[in-house]
Amino acid sequence: MCELMFRTWLLAFVAGFLLSGVRPVCGIDIYTSRELEAVNGTNVKLKCTFNSVNPVSQSVSVSWTFRPLSGGADESVFYYQGGPFPPPEGRFKGQVEWSGDVLKKDVSITLQRVPPTFNGTYICQVRNPPDVHGVNGEIYLKIVNKVTLSEIGLLTAAIGGACVVILVLLGIIVAVRLCRKKSEHGIEMHPKEFEKGDPTVCSPADMALLTVVKKEKAVPSSDEPEPSSAGDEEEEEDALGDDDNFGDVD
Repeated sequence: MCELMFRTWLLAFVAGFLLSGVRPVCGIDIYTSRELEAVNGTNVKLKCTFNSVNPVSQSVSVSWTFRPLSGGADESVFYYQGGPFPPPEGRFKGQVEWSGDVLKKDVSITLQRVPPTFNGTYICQVRNPPDVHGVNGEIYLKIVNKVTLSEIGLLTAAIGGACVVILVLLGIIVAVRLCRKKSEHGIEMHPKEFEKGDPTVCSPADMALLTVVKKEKAVPSSDEPEPSSAGDEEEEEDALGDDDNFGDVD
């Protein structure tokens, strides 16, 4: 009997809770990047988004706070509820602007002209009643004087530099070989022509010998008698004719 009454009261309580329109409390998921790097004096966007099972309404509140590297109490950076509320004082006065859209579940902000004093952890807190519980998003911001190359960038630069060096060395080797070939004297015969035994092709030694022989033939020798000219032959014939005529007179 007691057990039956307990079950009846339990069912009545659950039914009354559901019919009263009270929604159960659910968690809210917040998403941010863990680390971010910015150059000194530039603008940087701190992106923060959230996911809630309940519809987004004007009751959504967003709170950004800052935790310095040196420690100490958290500082207010930005607040949003129905509209943006920039900080009226402190280090972030005039250097924070709203960059989000609550209806798109984006609650990002932008820090302007970041100085080195902005190094630290930024905390993004979102509440969408009845979703009020969840882990806050945290971003560690590092301010540097210049952009540092990532490991992939360094590897790419190293590979590119090595390729350039190899190409330069190959170009130098090819240029040296071409200069040596141009500076060599004489006629070079292609190895395939020797293998085929082409009779029309002479070796460098044979070509040099033929050149010497041609030069010797072109220069007349002093020991050889000079050939008689046509005029000398006519004079000899006239002399013979005179001798014959003299014999006839006798």
